[in-house]
Amino acid sequence: MATLILPGEWFKNWEKSGKHEFVQLCKDLTEKKDHGSKNKDIQAALYELCWQAVRGTLKLDHVSNVLGDMMELRDDMPSILADVFCILDLETGALEEKNKRDHYTALVGACMFFIPEAILKERLDPETLESLGLIKQALQFNQKIVKIKTKLFYKQQKFNLLREENEGYAKLITELGQDLSSNITSHLVLESIKSLIGCFNLDPNRVLDIILEVYQSRCDQDEFFLALIKSYMCEPLTLCHILGFKFKFYQEPNEETPKSLYHIAAALLNHKLIELEDLYVHLMPQDAVIVEEHKRDITEAKQIARKLVMVVLPSEKNDDKEKEKEKEEDKNEKPPDNQKLGLLEALIRIGDWHHAQSIMNQMPSFYATSHKAIALALCQLVHLTVEPLYRRSGVPKGARGCAVTPLKNQQAPKPAENFDDLRRDTFSMLCYLGPHLSHDAILFAKIVRLGKGFMKEYQSELKSEKMETLLSCFLSIADQVLLPSLSLMECNACMSEELWGLFKLFPYQHRYRLFGQWKNETYSSHPLLVKVKAQTVERAKYIMKRLTKENVKQSGRQIGKLSHSNPTILFDYMLSQIQWYDNLIVPVVDSLKYLTSLNYDVLAYCIIEALANPEKEKMKHDDTTISSWLQSLASLCGAVFRKYPIELAGLLQYVTNQLKAGKSFDLLILKEVVQKMAGIEITDEMTSEQLEAMTGGEQLKAEGGYFGQIRNTKKSSQRLKDVLLDNELALPLCLLMAQQRNGVVFLEGGEKHLKLVGHLYDQCHDTLVQFGGFLASNLSTEDYIKRVPSIDILCNQFHTPHDAAFFLSRPMYAHQITSKYDELKKADKGNRQQKVQKYVAACEQVMAPVHEAVVSLHPPRVWDDLRPQFYATFWSLTMYDLAVPHSAYDREVNKLKVQIKAIEDNQEIPMNKKKKEKERCTALQEKLQEEEKKQLEHVQRVLHRLKLEKDNWLLTKSTKNETITKFLQLCLFPRCIFSSIDAVYCARFVELVHQQKTPNFCTLLCYDRVFSAIIYTVASCTENESHRYGRFLCCMLETVTRWHSDRAIYEKECVNYPGFLTIFRATGFDGGNKADQLDYENFRHVVHKWHYMLTKASVHCLETGDYTHIRNILIVLTKILPCYPKVLNLGQALECRVHKICLEEKDKRPDLYALAMGYSGRLKSQKVHMVPENEFHHKEQPARSATPASQQNGPGSTGKPATGTSKTDEGTLEDGDRGKDKSQGTTKPVNKANSAAAKVTTSNGNGALNSTKVGKERDDKDKSGKEKKEKKEKTPGSTPEMKAENRREKQREERAGKDERVLREGKEKTPKTDREKAKVEEKSSKDDKAKAGNGEPMELSRERDAIKETKSKEKGDRVAVVGSLKSPALRSESAERDHKRRKLDSHSSPSHSSTVKDNSNELKESASKHHINYNSVSRSKSRERETEKKESENARGRSKERKEEKDRKDRKRDHAAGERETSQESKRRKEENGTNSSKNSKSTSPSCDSPLSGEKEKSKRSKSSSKEKTLNVKPERTSTGGKKESRHDKEKSEKKEKRDSSGGKEEKKHHKSSDKHR
Repeated sequence: MATLILPGEWFKNWEKSGKHEFVQLCKDLTEKKDHGSKNKDIQAALYELCWQAVRGTLKLDHVSNVLGDMMELRDDMPSILADVFCILDLETGALEEKNKRDHYTALVGACMFFIPEAILKERLDPETLESLGLIKQALQFNQKIVKIKTKLFYKQQKFNLLREENEGYAKLITELGQDLSSNITSHLVLESIKSLIGCFNLDPNRVLDIILEVYQSRCDQDEFFLALIKSYMCEPLTLCHILGFKFKFYQEPNEETPKSLYHIAAALLNHKLIELEDLYVHLMPQDAVIVEEHKRDITEAKQIARKLVMVVLPSEKNDDKEKEKEKEEDKNEKPPDNQKLGLLEALIRIGDWHHAQSIMNQMPSFYATSHKAIALALCQLVHLTVEPLYRRSGVPKGARGCAVTPLKNQQAPKPAENFDDLRRDTFSMLCYLGPHLSHDAILFAKIVRLGKGFMKEYQSELKSEKMETLLSCFLSIADQVLLPSLSLMECNACMSEELWGLFKLFPYQHRYRLFGQWKNETYSSHPLLVKVKAQTVERAKYIMKRLTKENVKQSGRQIGKLSHSNPTILFDYMLSQIQWYDNLIVPVVDSLKYLTSLNYDVLAYCIIEALANPEKEKMKHDDTTISSWLQSLASLCGAVFRKYPIELAGLLQYVTNQLKAGKSFDLLILKEVVQKMAGIEITDEMTSEQLEAMTGGEQLKAEGGYFGQIRNTKKSSQRLKDVLLDNELALPLCLLMAQQRNGVVFLEGGEKHLKLVGHLYDQCHDTLVQFGGFLASNLSTEDYIKRVPSIDILCNQFHTPHDAAFFLSRPMYAHQITSKYDELKKADKGNRQQKVQKYVAACEQVMAPVHEAVVSLHPPRVWDDLRPQFYATFWSLTMYDLAVPHSAYDREVNKLKVQIKAIEDNQEIPMNKKKKEKERCTALQEKLQEEEKKQLEHVQRVLHRLKLEKDNWLLTKSTKNETITKFLQLCLFPRCIFSSIDAVYCARFVELVHQQKTPNFCTLLCYDRVFSAIIYTVASCTENESHRYGRFLCCMLETVTRWHSDRAIYEKECVNYPGFLTIFRATGFDGGNKADQLDYENFRHVVHKWHYMLTKASVHCLETGDYTHIRNILIVLTKILPCYPKVLNLGQALECRVHKICLEEKDKRPDLYALAMGYSGRLKSQKVHMVPENEFHHKEQPARSATPASQQNGPGSTGKPATGTSKTDEGTLEDGDRGKDKSQGTTKPVNKANSAAAKVTTSNGNGALNSTKVGKERDDKDKSGKEKKEKKEKTPGSTPEMKAENRREKQREERAGKDERVLREGKEKTPKTDREKAKVEEKSSKDDKAKAGNGEPMELSRERDAIKETKSKEKGDRVAVVGSLKSPALRSESAERDHKRRKLDSHSSPSHSSTVKDNSNELKESASKHHINYNSVSRSKSRERETEKKESENARGRSKERKEEKDRKDRKRDHAAGERETSQESKRRKEENGTNSSKNSKSTSPSCDSPLSGEKEKSKRSKSSSKEKTLNVKPERTSTGGKKESRHDKEKSEKKEKRDSSGGKEEKKHHKSSDKHR
């Protein structure tokens, strides 16, 4: 209390100055105007003074005198001082120091003469009063106080009720019940009531109660009674109590509160005669009870939903029935009315929205409006508020509408005149209504139409903040009111369509957000919606269980009805079923024809949501394939979006966003959609007829290019095109797909299975090809050119791969050339030749910028060989430009003719339909014929253009090899695996370049490079790329096979063509001469070499054990089966390997097993078309002539007959799989230093055609061999050389016998397979003996070798280089590197074994390692025996003659000469082994399983020896050492001599090697 602190000096010097200062202070405080602070300050000053007296600092008399003087300052000073004493009384009473209490009592006693006694008795404690003597006893005083208080405050006074007279109440009721239609006012009635109260002593409260009762019975007289109550009432609380008492009367069970009471309460609230807070407490039930009831309703609804979804057991059903009975019994006792809801309804009906909103805010959401009466009342109020605006902006044309009577209440919400007025009250009313707007379908339609009216204004006006706010309000209404209300409507299709009229004006992003809220959140907000969801799911299950193809119509109608109200729930369940059972797709799609437009849009959203479900894995558990649910949804997308008019923008944007995020799984959806909607099918399993049709025009593609005839795609493809253009998605999708191909491998594929990565890559690539094809065929020229940037921007700025960039740009070039050509043609009409010239001019104008643009795509050194014009031409043309598929056109036209005839013959078709079908077929026929004519003219123009361009295509500043390398690397290989049509195009383009006689283009080299090294290409392909690569190889092989099949064709299409030059002159193309061209027979050898290289590569891939290698090579082999294998032994080798794959993969990798089995079966069916090797490439014995130039018919210089190319097939094929890194060295076109080994090949050894040195050596051998044969026929006898030969044979037989004994002893320890190997070894050694016995004498072969070396040295300077060839030193280095690499990469496959081994050792290895093929080779023996039967009969005589030659061998050569020849031979062999691996080895066979076994060879040799002698060709065993079936006799003698000279040492080596393999 002591807020004022007095100085201590005052109390010390009280007599002198302190008293005066204190009195002056009190006077100053008294004169202040602020009474509040003045009283407090005076009280504080007095308190401080009195406290000094209590402490004993001042004397009591001094203090009492001063206090007495203070009484004069103010009238209420005694009261103030009494308050101070009261406080001191409390404080001193609590102190333990008795003297202070005594001082206090003495002070109060001294002041009693100027403070009234009554004030002290009022303020001080009874004990203090007793001590002062003011009262006698404190206890009695307290008792007296209690009695007085009780009498005053708690005791009721008795009132005499009988003083009121009943007559007064009767007159009062009569007064209030009179007719009020006349000029009776509330004021007059009030005067009468006052007189009645005064006259009859009526209680005013009871009078008020009677007034309310009468008002309750006369609710229509609001104006009168409200005015009366307002003028009569004295206090609002009294009126509220009386109303509360009335409400309480109806709060008993089974009582019903009358509506009139609610009405008068609402009217009083509306006119502010009472306060809602005062009345609300009198209403029942309490808010807590309402909240509890709402929770209970939701719980019950969820239980009901759970029961509908779950399977209920019979015992549980009985329990549920008992519970339901108990609930029904409880319901019989009706609970009291919810008076709060009754009052709320009354408030809404009179238009008092403010108070109604306050009541609803006290309750759970939508609890109040869940009562139908309240919902309808609120709907009526909304009708009134929107009426003027609806009449202006919402009423459709032709509709009249019903007039709405406005409320009389002036305080009701004002009607909305514009859209902004809706924000005042209407939107909030609708939000309180929520899903219960379903009770008033008319209001639902009005709100939707108002939304449509607003959206028209919104789209036409400039966007402002006000309009954006209104848009968000309408979206909120759609989310919280319209969609939930639709869920509660009973299958009202009209409302669904009406709502779609509004929703289609929203962007799909807004719509999908609304659908997402509707599906995932709305149904949990209200008990009714929870039940509806469960019922919908139950009904959906019922329908889906019974849906079949047969009852699509009936089920479709049921689905339609169910979807009008709850499409999200229905579609969610249907999609879940489709993801499990893909056979439901077709009936489901057919059953969706009864849906509304809104439902189709919801279906699109539900599909996207299902696709984006983060809980679902898009890969199967094995991580190698895409999940089946995703495939099912993709199929559904394609079918649904094609058949029904559903907006595609959302789905396409989803795919785009997934691609942006680096996810390519969902490209499957785009692929299906484009396939179904545009009819563009992407598959690598096309038949040749389909592929041929795909090279024609659009009509031919549609008719014959696809598996299923997809018709009526015009509308759906137009829809797809419009969506892509409107949303600017066409180019982004293309670029993202093109970039994502590499992203699949390098970004996505890090942790994924290789098989899945390949599948995703294929899917991405196929979809790009399909999508690009759709854009090319459907976009107009302007649209395409406007959207696709130039090639350099695509590649450099957007980082699009070159193949994809040209794929996208190609239609643009075609469009531009066509339009430019049309312009030039219209400008000046001329003859056909002039038209062609104009076409060429148009091409130059369009392609000139492209030629400049492509220069930036590659380093400058690329353009040293390839001109940008050639590069752009290759990438810009298609098969449509190169050839007309006449047979495909004829085939489709004939089909249509057959259809017309079938229609005419069918009597069941009505005449009008028959006529219509015939017209359709005839029109198609005419279109196809017109299209064929148009394409023919186009192809002629293109070929003329190419003919003019070809001379400037290839510069060849470096070597031909470099040119071909760049052509393969930058053009052929990237495009041949891009699509099936591109694969065909690449093969045909190579053929076209050849046919055009393009300078500097080596056709032979190109084909050789393609066929010689396919291992790496095959290994790096995906599955679909393997199909395309196989198709490319097949087309290339078709061309080669055609040339190989007939000499006339070869001479017509290849001879005198620059592509078949085998000598490249530095002076440029001079047309070549006969000596520079590859003749027909040598070409057949080359083709055999290519077949051999393909076999070798295939075997390598099959034996790697790697999944990708095996799968890809099997696919490629299947594709090239029409053209390969054609040679019997190669086919047998492949058959054996594939059979082995079948056995190994049957239980491990079923997909490989299926591929291998399929290929194996087809390969067996092709066996009848295979021929023996000597028929595939057979050379006649060259005619003897003194002029070597006359014998030149193959590659090589003048004077050397090129008859040895068959050896090239064996000797140089080892180099077939070397890497390109060995081809970088530049060499001279003509290198005389390398005359010993000229070849038509690249320096990296990829498929050398022939060595002219080898050819010459063979011819020399033939000559010398024949001379010696004539000589030895004349000179029989025995020589020392022959004796030495016999001794060697005897030693070999003894060693063979020992080996056989060792093998027999080891049989018990050796597995069965090893024993079989040993048998095959034994046979091979016997074959060696037979060869030694039947061959020429060893000495003759030595002499022949010596002559061969001498002649090769003499003529080495004249040999021309065929291809770009390395020097001997470089070649030996490459051979060494190749040998080392093979050692590092050594494999069980013979293609990886070193070829420097001795030939006999290789033969034995093949026999020991690959015993499996023994039976298959034995089977092939009988077939070949039949084919050679006739020839064998003619040659029997000569066979006898040959046997006799063995006894009449030349014995006149001395032993020394024999030794000299032997040393020369060993020296030569060593030289060959060191310098050229292609000479010293006989080329590794592609097959470890010998296509011709030893027994077969023996029998064959015995039957056809005379023939062999005549033709100078012997079929040899093709072993792992690489022996071909066709060899010359001189080669055989060389082999025998080598085996003889090696003696028993080689036999031991053979056993060691076989032991190793064992």
